Amino acid sequence: MGDERPGSDIAIKVRGLVNRFGDVLVHDHLDLDVMRGEVLGVVGGSGSGKSVLMRSIIGLHEPNEGSIEVFGEEIRNRDAKELRHLQKNWGVLFQEGALFSSLTVAENVQVPLREYTDMSQTLMNEIASLKLDMVGLPEHAAAKYPSELSGGMKKRAGLARALALDPPLLFLDEPTAGLDPISANQFDELVLDLQKSLGLTLFMVTHDIDTLRATTDRIAVLVDQTIRIGTVKSLVHDKHPWIQEYFAGVRGRAALA
Repeated sequence: MGDERPGSDIAIKVRGLVNRFGDVLVHDHLDLDVMRGEVLGVVGGSGSGKSVLMRSIIGLHEPNEGSIEVFGEEIRNRDAKELRHLQKNWGVLFQEGALFSSLTVAENVQVPLREYTDMSQTLMNEIASLKLDMVGLPEHAAAKYPSELSGGMKKRAGLARALALDPPLLFLDEPTAGLDPISANQFDELVLDLQKSLGLTLFMVTHDIDTLRATTDRIAVLVDQTIRIGTVKSLVHDKHPWIQEYFAGVRGRAALA
């Protein structure tokens, strides 16, 4: 079950997506629209294919069938040069930040700048400083290595790197996983502030119902190899057993309260 909206308003358009691993069918002709400027949360049980869906959209996994458009450009069947050009339109915050351990925080933020531009080192230093400030990291964090950072600081550094090229679209993979409740709430507030101030479109894979409640406009639930769309409040009334347990169970009720 997908959403049909005017094409000009669609940031990500997925049609007929099939992902199969051997005899295991993960996505069965899945349809999904992500609208420009919205925060879409993606949830589902273990093995439902949340990360596979994200990786399919950003070109890191080749689906068996279907089409994927980002800002009107088909992602599938592109050569490496074409895909690389399209990938400048989005940033990705992978779980745990996925920082390079041998690089400083500033150097990590500069990785996309080195890969996609030929700007001077001086300018890259200035941009890295700006992005780190944007995500709330102190100036001295720039010279630190990932091993010297807390979990929350690693997430912020990864977010700064995802924003390095000023992309209009961000993919967040379990952004609050491993954070204590206070740090998770602060990170949610940061992400929402950046989304509003920069006009970003966010595609966020998460299991955190507090994050869903605090940040999302809509939620895509992966169940039974397909997808259901709603909000935290509307999905409480969905009769699917997994959705009922997730949104109307004890933790779901607490988050709504």
